Amino acid sequence: MVASTDLPKDALPTSGVVLAATPLGNIGDASQRLREMLERAEVIAAEDTRRTRALATALGVNPRGKFVSNFDHNEAARTDSLLRAARSGVVLVVTDAGMPIVSDPGLNLVAAAHDAGVPVACLPGPSAVTTALALSGLNVGHFLFDGFAPRKPGAKDTWLRSLVGQERAICFFESPHRTADTLARAAEILGADRRAAVCRELTKTFEEVKRGTLSELAQWAEEGVRGEVTVVIEGGRAAVEEPADLVGEVLARVEQGERMKDACKAVAKAHGVKTGELYDEVLASRK
Repeated sequence: MVASTDLPKDALPTSGVVLAATPLGNIGDASQRLREMLERAEVIAAEDTRRTRALATALGVNPRGKFVSNFDHNEAARTDSLLRAARSGVVLVVTDAGMPIVSDPGLNLVAAAHDAGVPVACLPGPSAVTTALALSGLNVGHFLFDGFAPRKPGAKDTWLRSLVGQERAICFFESPHRTADTLARAAEILGADRRAAVCRELTKTFEEVKRGTLSELAQWAEEGVRGEVTVVIEGGRAAVEEPADLVGEVLARVEQGERMKDACKAVAKAHGVKTGELYDEVLASRK
């Protein structure tokens, strides 16, 4: 008897919340299960209903369900009604590109569904995070994903300082308009020779992966970067830090309105030093 190598073809869910990854850019990356669920779902909760309708048209799919907008500023208010709909039918959750919840809407509904005992399923597919990691050519066997880099300079510097001794690779999203500044600050704080990759317009016509040191990439980005950007920075070596080295990080948090004691406690915990010693160093720096 010859064993079958066919994978099981399970039926699509008939109720509950279903998360589905959508193409980053290349329409050919849409899965067959996404196509079928777009057609069958009773409700399609989309980050941008116009873009999801356009996706369905491009895929030759005729959705029968109701489209409902579900984005950052209204998803909390939508949760109860979507949860009710998911008890008797499928609520398909999609974003403009990639996997819901990964720096995109969807978390409120999924968390509420789990709490209420409503089934949650996922149709896997494209993700800018894993695509960039694979394309980077860096050591990314262990990595952190940090969403979007902080916008404000102080918060950005604090974030980058927390990564100085991080041995895992770091992956994050960035606005093309802030990419040059972020890379320049990263080169100064993490080290000019630390390797990284800037991946932009993934799976699209003008896809580009630029690899080099942080210093080289910062200089390259000064000419301008376009499109959607995902950055991967290779992990560094674990550093043994002294409280005196962390004073600047504490002061940056204080400048943003945090109480000094709270800032000292948070920074000390993040870097594995004693809070009291760090507090004394901060006081000494102010004399």
